[in-house]
Amino acid sequence: MSERELVLSVKNVTRRFPASGGRFLLANNNINLELYRGETLCIVGESGCGKSTLMRMLLSLDTPSEGEIICLGQNIAHLKGEALRQHRRHIQMVFQDPALAFNPKMKIKDILCEPLLNFGMIKKSEVDTRARQLLEMVELPGDFADRYPHNMSGGQRQRVGIARALAIEPDIVMCDEATSALDVSVQKTVIELLVKLQKEHNIAIGFICHDMALVSQMSHRAAVMYLGNIVEILPSDRIKDGALHPYTKALLGAIFDLNMDFSKKIDSIESEIPSPLDVPVGCPFQDRCDQCMEICKKENPQLIKMADGHEVACHLYTKAEKEDK
Repeated sequence: MSERELVLSVKNVTRRFPASGGRFLLANNNINLELYRGETLCIVGESGCGKSTLMRMLLSLDTPSEGEIICLGQNIAHLKGEALRQHRRHIQMVFQDPALAFNPKMKIKDILCEPLLNFGMIKKSEVDTRARQLLEMVELPGDFADRYPHNMSGGQRQRVGIARALAIEPDIVMCDEATSALDVSVQKTVIELLVKLQKEHNIAIGFICHDMALVSQMSHRAAVMYLGNIVEILPSDRIKDGALHPYTKALLGAIFDLNMDFSKKIDSIESEIPSPLDVPVGCPFQDRCDQCMEICKKENPQLIKMADGHEVACHLYTKAEKEDK
């Protein structure tokens, strides 16, 4: 088996935002992640856990307070000017709401070909032909090129968003809840399209979402975030039966589907997520965890390897590991 190609590496990334009273809002805390060519990594967690802040830094729309972001061997954490512009060819974005992602006064062909013209990859005389090719790539009729965004359905607009992201042949595509604004039936076809295009173009995909069922179906690995911390990283095919962190298990317990056991009680996580302005000392999940120990109130657990591709940050397992030794 050939070695996987690492395309993106997040090393000890922390992001703090200044707040009133000399305080800081801790959005991301010492994040470490890797993304490989041809794989989909889902970042999952509740609203406010820091997923979007992390994605903004990966897209060079924000800069980390500490740490490095290595993309294709280059530290992109503080790129500026022309170097940043050239780097954007390697990483593109599919936005959550396609209705807000496009200029409503631009035709679809101009939306699709604008990045190609910006980087000198085509001539103006080639716009019509290239736009039709991109539309057909995402299984839309070529004559949609002369339409405006408001003349298309939400699913069609999201396909255009995918086509635009792939137009300049990036190595990485980031998706910010790219299916959450769509009908359930349309979500399925859009996910199937993304999986198909990923195989054809051998791209890496970073996918932010809340839906654990979707994570297990369409990704290769999942990174679970809670209050700015990565609490578990595991292969998606092990999520259902192999998740270890109490928070990951709680997210799985909240999944509702037609094939579930309706005689089984649905457990919810008690209390609200703490404010990132007032993160508790120790484990960030301690106030909502029914297995909280004394050490959880003193030390923030670090990720430890439990199996190949599976890491968890929880004192339940650091304690067990010490006892085994």
